Amino acid sequence: MKSSLIRRVGAAALVLATTMTPAVAAQSHDTVTRSGFGVRVRLLGEKIVPHKLSFQDTTVGGLSGIDRNPCTGEYVLISDDRSYLQPARFYTARIKVDGAGVHSVDFTGTHPFLQPDGSVYPPPSAGDGKAVDPEELRVDPLSCEFWWAQEGDRPASSSGPVIQPSIQFAARSGAYRGQLPLPPNYEVTLGDRGPRRNKAVEAITFGARSRVLTSAVEGPLLQDGPEPDLEHGALIRVTQQSRKGDVLSQFAYPLEKIFTEPDPSSPWPPDTGVPSILAFPDDSSRYLVLERTWVAGAGYKIRIYDATTRGATEVHNMDSLAGQKIVPMRKKLVADFHDLGLSTVDNTEGMTWGPTLPGGERTLLLVSDDNFAQDEVTQIVALGIR
Repeated sequence: MKSSLIRRVGAAALVLATTMTPAVAAQSHDTVTRSGFGVRVRLLGEKIVPHKLSFQDTTVGGLSGIDRNPCTGEYVLISDDRSYLQPARFYTARIKVDGAGVHSVDFTGTHPFLQPDGSVYPPPSAGDGKAVDPEELRVDPLSCEFWWAQEGDRPASSSGPVIQPSIQFAARSGAYRGQLPLPPNYEVTLGDRGPRRNKAVEAITFGARSRVLTSAVEGPLLQDGPEPDLEHGALIRVTQQSRKGDVLSQFAYPLEKIFTEPDPSSPWPPDTGVPSILAFPDDSSRYLVLERTWVAGAGYKIRIYDATTRGATEVHNMDSLAGQKIVPMRKKLVADFHDLGLSTVDNTEGMTWGPTLPGGERTLLLVSDDNFAQDEVTQIVALGIR
């Protein structure tokens, strides 16, 4: 989601948060908040990264995806800077988290993503149709190299270039390694089909013991019906593919309706979608799904759902979901960020499994995208999952 032009209520509190030191402490909360299909969640802690932190001649921000590297124990975070500030890139970091909280976030490296010819990606202003919109990164569990998703671009006018979304492979240096074929209904067009602008592939995850790559489009395809409103939710598509790109299955996931009325004086409509999806390591049919909604005057609503494909209708061969009698993925609310006792609820876009704690509790780490805006924050949140 791109919301850097939007200004929200509560700016003073957010500015205060960004002035805190890297060692900002967060209390550990033992209260269990929600339960899904047997899932229980508690807040372990949080950390605020200093706003526009300078690191190795880059500006840290726009962090829209996070994953843990099993080969190093470090985390990899992707920035959605479209090469406006510096070339499209990712970061590595050591994040110390345990049952008592998030103790430190220390960046250790950064690399730009490279094109097949070895050059960095240009900004959209270059006008050559080669720009990318990085949104999600996953570490390949088999090779510890990277798969990363970018949304492409449906131009605002017919004069602009169409940039297709993609899932690419990259070495740990950022060098180009290839690309995964995407299902035809993920293709951006200039007509009334395909992903909406800024609502294409934003979520990917490995599952089924690393054999399956699952992706989700952020919002409903144009042919699948309107976006959520105050009365109705919407359906987005979740696709399971082999590592070679064969489509194994595709399902409909039900997005929630908009949670409240927007400020009538604001020109900005509500914005909602799925920025991240995370497979359960031991169940190929289950996912944690992150839903992120922004409403003018009310701010962000961040919710995590436990969802399953079991019993859901296969929709890969359905041209449109509008008006169809289908069974979508079932889901249950696991956590609403407003119930966790966080210092602020911001534009959370990425999530990954962290280390397992003594006693068997898993950790779940999430990161927010500050859009490089002064009134937003880069927030690392750690939850305990049972």
